[in-house]
Amino acid sequence: MEIINYAKEVFDIEIGELKKVRDRISDQMEKAVNIILASKGKVVITGIGKSGLIGKKMAATFASTGTHSVFMNSAEGLHGDLGMIHPEDVVIAISNSGNSDEVLSIIPSIKKIGAKIIAMTGNPGSGLGQASDCILDIRVEREACPNNLAPTTSTTATLVMGDAMASVLIKLRDFKPENFAVYHPGGSLGRRLLMKVEDVMHKGNEVAVCDSRATVDEVLLKMTNKRLGAVCVVDNGRMSGIITEGDIRRALQEKNKFFDFYAGDIMTKKFTYINKDKMAIDALELMENRENQISVLPVMEGEELVGLVRVHDLLKVVG
Repeated sequence: MEIINYAKEVFDIEIGELKKVRDRISDQMEKAVNIILASKGKVVITGIGKSGLIGKKMAATFASTGTHSVFMNSAEGLHGDLGMIHPEDVVIAISNSGNSDEVLSIIPSIKKIGAKIIAMTGNPGSGLGQASDCILDIRVEREACPNNLAPTTSTTATLVMGDAMASVLIKLRDFKPENFAVYHPGGSLGRRLLMKVEDVMHKGNEVAVCDSRATVDEVLLKMTNKRLGAVCVVDNGRMSGIITEGDIRRALQEKNKFFDFYAGDIMTKKFTYINKDKMAIDALELMENRENQISVLPVMEGEELVGLVRVHDLLKVVG
């Protein structure tokens, strides 16, 4: 219990300090965001040590949400990496003390290049603060470390301030999920946001098709051969209905008449369908968010059947 309680205490300390940092957010945040929005260049985030690690995460978040951003280690900046900074760029320099030697040493060169400087520091009166165009105050009263030494609360405050700035920029740039997907094509997230129904559907000879005069024997044979769990009923080029395994089971309740049925007798005439240009995630929601879930969905282009998609196929690509 002592371990659990102390772990919770760390959370309480960091949450408490974050609230104080939040309450100090001023028009300097607005100024920083407007500097970035007005820039025709990129955002270069720089720092050293733990601040540098947080800076790398910030640069990744900015870059993946529509703000061209890179990270430059301040020490590497002293040895040539300052060449990546151009006059139209914005530099976000991170230093909790505001007096990190490596960060302060590159400031004169950045100012000579002509780039704007946004300081993220816990010491607004420091050398970094005084040299910057605006200051985001990340000051904390104590670290969560029991010795009040290891960067814990201060790095969390830096991270959240960076997230706040990135999120404001997302909103102001009207950055949409489809824009986000372009930068995240891999993994389940990219698939969820990019995959369309036509990318997942079965089409052509893969789909079992018959007309409404097909016998039950023919329907069963087609359903068995194609193995998609459904037969689409098409008459004169237009889809009239769909026969699923559920329709077969319902028809079997009339055992004496079952083999006298035709496709038109047992098909579902008022069927749910989706357009091929819709997102795959929309198809999954259409199939699952209903009173009676369905496992197959005809894909249409106008009144023409162009494919069939199964819930199994959708789950594989969008989760």
